[in-house]
Amino acid sequence: MTEPEQELDFLSDSTEQTSTRFVTFIGPSLQRFDFAVTSTNRFYGKKLVTDLQNGKSAILGSDDLDEEGYIEHVFKLNEEEASELRLFLVQVVGDAYFTD
Repeated sequence: MTEPEQELDFLSDSTEQTSTRFVTFIGPSLQRFDFAVTSTNRFYGKKLVTDLQNGKSAILGSDDLDEEGYIEHVFKLNEEEASELRLFLVQVVGDAYFTD
């Protein structure tokens, strides 16, 4: 017996051209980082940052980089690794902007 068909209630569904930067680097601790940084018109200027090694993603702006423990939590990194990742992210993550 098949289950009854369920309808989805889409809150948003859009397609847009994006730009993705793929970066691999090694920090001073010799930790390797493989990231994809996607720029989009969504997320108020923040970037979609994806760790390609563990599949963790976050929408990040400069304000998020300043939040203590946030990078460690999101990407499951120790303090030293998060510090090295932050060095990279401050170069590519811009300020958020808000519209009315």
